[in-house]
Amino acid sequence: MVDAYAMIDTATGTSDEVCETLRDAEGIAAAYVITGDFDVMVELTGDEPRDLLETVTTTIRPLKGVGATRTYVCVD
Repeated sequence: MVDAYAMIDTATGTSDEVCETLRDAEGIAAAYVITGDFDVMVELTGDEPRDLLETVTTTIRPLKGVGATRTYVCVD
């Protein structure tokens, strides 16, 4: 099992919608609207690192309002 966190920058006024959409997506354990440099943080989970990559590239990035993303893979 591989876990990671993805930080997402969203367009103004879209963070709630992006977060709600991601909460129901496969490969995402949880999603939160946050404050700071990014607007949304999601917990990713998968069997292999490639599963995390697939979730980010096919589920998160195509969403309307999603800008930059940063993914941090848990090593411990």
